[in-house]
Amino acid sequence: MTSTAAPATVVVDGGTNSPRAAAGSTAGTCTSTSSAVGSSNCATTLSPLNSPLDVPLGAVAPVQGWPDTWIAAAGTGIALLTPDGALEWLDRPEDRTPFPSRMNDGVADPAGRFWAGSMAYDGTPAAGSLYRTDPDGTVVRVLDGLTIANGPAFTADGTTMYLADTAVGTILRCRIDPLSGDLLGSPETFARLRDDEGSPDGMTVDAEGCLWVALWGARAVRRYHPDGHLLHTLAVPAPHPTSVCLPPDDSRLFVTTARYGVTNPTATSGAVLGFPVPVGGTAGCSWRGRL
Repeated sequence: MTSTAAPATVVVDGGTNSPRAAAGSTAGTCTSTSSAVGSSNCATTLSPLNSPLDVPLGAVAPVQGWPDTWIAAAGTGIALLTPDGALEWLDRPEDRTPFPSRMNDGVADPAGRFWAGSMAYDGTPAAGSLYRTDPDGTVVRVLDGLTIANGPAFTADGTTMYLADTAVGTILRCRIDPLSGDLLGSPETFARLRDDEGSPDGMTVDAEGCLWVALWGARAVRRYHPDGHLLHTLAVPAPHPTSVCLPPDDSRLFVTTARYGVTNPTATSGAVLGFPVPVGGTAGCSWRGRL
């Protein structure tokens, strides 16, 4: 295992309303950025809305064939975010849960489905779920018993999904039927972090099939081999890295960071940072909804 403190470039400066792309932002504001929108999708840019949303925004992915239209994990469910900033709800499954909850991180998979997790506002253990939105707009609960679901990330062939439960320090690996989207068996524990190692947050899979994980509270991003052993730790000049993005045609890793809960924050908190890395990502994915 290697560790580096590569020089970071500030791509988007930190600030009170800076983006937390795919990291469970509660500001409800979409901001233009070259960073990831939906964990591993680095191929698109989200234009600013005319006004903030009136619900918390967790993550978005582009809708294939519909410019400036996004599928969003927002508020208590899944919605289409239209070019004028309106939300058209597909379902609000978290309205039917016993705890006040919101949607959190999400990503589109290579087959064109959208996956997003949820969490209780107060962090109630096991109150969160993972949902899959199929191309026909049906929203299906795939897993429950999670606490803070973060970072869905897929291998390029769509057969493996990694999922972080941030509150318990666990990264799960799920085998997926790429045709149906169903889980093949129960999730297995891919990695378990100690309290002093930080909490796994946003993730992405690179072109070599390795998993990159932002570690909230640890000032670090880790890269894991598919067999689970730790390959590399990258130091981040901010306390709370929230998500990661690897464009397929760039030699940089983009890292979003949080300003929330940071005493005397600098410009690197609540920012998008770029780091030189020797490996690229895979092509960004869109939701292939039949609108």
